[in-house]
Parts: sequence; structure tokens; C-alpha cells
Amino acid sequence: MGILEQQLEEFHKLIKKMNAYEEAIGLMHWDLRTGAPKKAVEGRSEVIGQLSGEMFRLSISDEMGAMLHELSQPHHEEQLNRIQKKMIAEAKKQYDRDRKIPPDLYQQYIVLTSQAESVWEEAKEASDFAKFRPYLEKIVATNREFIELWGGTTNPYDTLLDIYEPGMTVQKLDHLFGALREQVVPLVAAIQKSEHQPDTSFLRQTFDKERQRQFNLFILKEMGYDLEAGRLDETVHPFAIGLNPGDVRITTKFVLDDLATALFGTIHEGGHALYEQNITKDLMGTNLCTGTSMGIHESQSRFWENMVGRSQSFWHRYYGDLQQTFSGLLDHVPQKEFYRAINEVRPSLIRTESDEVTYNLHIMIRYEIEKALFEQKANVADLPELWNEKYKDYLGVVPAGDGEGVLQDVHWAGGMFGYFPSYALGNMYAAQIRHTLLEQMPDFEDRIAKGELHPIKEWLTERVYQYGKLLDPGEIILQVTGEELSPNYLVRYLEDKYKPIYKL
Repeated sequence: MGILEQQLEEFHKLIKKMNAYEEAIGLMHWDLRTGAPKKAVEGRSEVIGQLSGEMFRLSISDEMGAMLHELSQPHHEEQLNRIQKKMIAEAKKQYDRDRKIPPDLYQQYIVLTSQAESVWEEAKEASDFAKFRPYLEKIVATNREFIELWGGTTNPYDTLLDIYEPGMTVQKLDHLFGALREQVVPLVAAIQKSEHQPDTSFLRQTFDKERQRQFNLFILKEMGYDLEAGRLDETVHPFAIGLNPGDVRITTKFVLDDLATALFGTIHEGGHALYEQNITKDLMGTNLCTGTSMGIHESQSRFWENMVGRSQSFWHRYYGDLQQTFSGLLDHVPQKEFYRAINEVRPSLIRTESDEVTYNLHIMIRYEIEKALFEQKANVADLPELWNEKYKDYLGVVPAGDGEGVLQDVHWAGGMFGYFPSYALGNMYAAQIRHTLLEQMPDFEDRIAKGELHPIKEWLTERVYQYGKLLDPGEIILQVTGEELSPNYLVRYLEDKYKPIYKL
């Protein structure tokens, strides 16, 4: 074995060791959010902090630094394969960034966010921002400290955006969001004025939780979600977590008097899970065995939830199954009216329950608040009032309390600033990918109507899923569609779908 081969083997061993820590930490996070006893939170948070600290130290160790220095030498370029080059580049990017953060500060931050997520749950239930505020102030302050240590960006918020969407900046987002807002706001206004509003009352009956679970599991199997490599659990805020391609778990939130919440939440998280379950085995054990960005990840959850799950074709095939599952509750509701109801456009307070058309406005509100925080134009204490003002301006609704307002999302409790724009980017990616899919699979809607969802999953696996982080988001969208990201495909999709629904 040559010197380079030995160095690569040692590098792989170190990456695998870090992956082992990450998987253990991920499992503990999943447990905290799904069923850990309340009194376990403090101790479990400390354990997560200890393990995260150890993983962090490995990522910035002198050993890692020496390996990356040697493996990055130009004379090795021709001897490395595509995966090895990308692994080294990813590890070096993380090393260069994390090396600037004191390990003790990082470990304290992980403990803080683990505790904050549980405090957030209590504060949300009590609609009490004051209870959560001290934790959020510390989280924001620590992120500001991280940004100063990282340095090197025009806008402080750019650093956070890049964590979730490599290459994304405030300048790019302002352009994309501005163009999207300009075209979506008139559509929302026209829909609100339409006299052809759908009846949604039948979605608010009492739907047995166990039957909801059974139907959700049935749909997940139809999508191609491998339940031998995953599971469905219940939580306050739905999420998906990929421990490895053989263990990708999803959660949902069952609401007895709202059929849509769990159903579309499950399909959404199922879209995330399909991505993680179908990454090529060649990337197992590497630092590339996960989605390339949260924007591309969200493109898959939003694609399956809305462009498949809320389509006419989907319910042509599955509405009979739904009626049979909830015998007597939907027998009197025609399929066409059910389709219109699940695609109701109505300015609302809750992001996760909002429709496709207004959804992006929810994201823009969060984006503007986060920008203000990290450009130091707003403080944490201002957030409830700022939130309510923006909801009134953008959507014409005002929260009755913090629980349905500023406390509705878990993301800030976990320190995930810069994440929210990924959802709107995901909608744009999804619409652009769908446009190409329709060109290459003209019978796309017919396949859905027949319940033939696996060919769609395979098409996406071949072009998106299998690559994991081997390709950057910009490379993925360019390779799949032949052009850079544009908001125009999303606008066209929304107009084509919703103008007939509301007879515009």
C-alpha cells in the first residue's frame, strides 16, 4: 500500500468515527422529540453536548488538519477519484470554518439548543414567549459570536445561509424572493376575490387517530418509502431524520379534527425520507451520505406533498381508499370537491398548515426577521411585535397569541437560522424539476392516476437522490434542468393549478 493509499484509509477511518458520533447524537435528538421522559431532558442534553463536543474536536483536530493539508496537495489531484475529492473538499470547508470556534463554546451551544427545544415546547403550549426568550437571546448572541469568528462575508446573514444552502447569499435571495413576491401577491388577491371558494368543512370532522396512522403508512408505502429502513412516529413538530440510508425516520402530528395536517405532513416528511433512503451505497460511510442542501431537500418534500399529493391525479387513484378508511365521513363528498378543499388558498397563521400559494409569504416573513436580527436591526425582545406586524402586512392576519405566532416553529430553538429560506427555494427547485420531469415523462399525471409512483421515485433517484452531497445544489439543478434556478416555473405551476380551481 502506497503512502497516499494509507493517508486516504486513515482519513476514511476518521470520517467514519465522526459519522458514528453523529448517528448516536441524531438518535438521541430523535428520542428527545418523540418520547423521552420530561425529566430526562437536562441529562440527555448534557450527553448530546458531550458527544457533539467530541465530534467537533475530531473535525478540527491537528490530525484532521494534517490529513487535509497533505491530501489537498496539487500533485495528488490525478490520483484521487470523484468521491475522494469531494470528501476532502467538504471536510476542509468544515475544518476551516469550525477551527475558528472554541470547542468549549461549541459544546455549551449544543447543550443550550438541546434544552431550548424542550423549553420551546412548553412555551408554545402556554403561548408564553417570555418563558423562551432568555434561551433565544443566548442562541442569537452565540450565533452572532460565531459569525464574527468565521468572518469573510459581505452580509453577516450570508454565513448562516451558506450552512443550509451552499453558495446562497442575501443578494441572490432578495432577487429571487422579490421576483416571486411580485407575481404571487396578485394571484393571492385574485383568489381571495373569487366567488368560487371551496367548502372545507368536511375536513374538520373527527378522524380516528389509528385510522389516520394506517392510511398514512399505506401512502408512504405507495410512495416507495421503505419501512424496513424507517418508521413513523408522532411529535409536536413533524420532522425527518436520516441516521443512515438504512435508518431514515419520520414523524407526523395527528390532529383528530383535521384530516389534512397529519396526511400532508407525513407525505412531506416522506419526501425527505425518499431522498435519504436512496443515496447511492458508494457514499455510505463518507461525509457525503446526506442531502446536498436543505433547499434541494425541501424540493423533494414539497414535490411529493403538493405536486403529487395534492394533485387531481393522486386522488383519482387514492380517494376511494381514503373514503373506505374513514367509512361514512367522506361518502357524500365528491372527489372534485375534496381536491378543491385540500387546495384551498386562505391567508393563515400557521406555516405548516398553509397552502402552496401563500406558503412562500410565510417564509419571506421569517427571512426578513432573521436578516433584521443578524444585521442587528432588531432584537429578540422585538420579535413577537415584529412577527405580528409582518403577518398583518403580508397576509392580513394577526396571531391571537405567541403560540400561533412567533413560537410556532421549532427552528430557532435549535439554532437553525438561515434554514427557513430553504423552504421557498425548495418550492422553486421542485417546480423547475417538475417541468423537466413532464418533458421527459409526458405520462407523469397518468402514472400518478394509476398509482404508479415508483417510476417517479426512480427518475428522481437517478437525477437527484443518488448523488447525496457529491454535487452542490447549483450543480444538481443545472444537471437536471439545464438552467440555473428561476422563480418563473413555480409561478407558472401555481397559475396553471389554481386558476382553474378558483375559475379565474
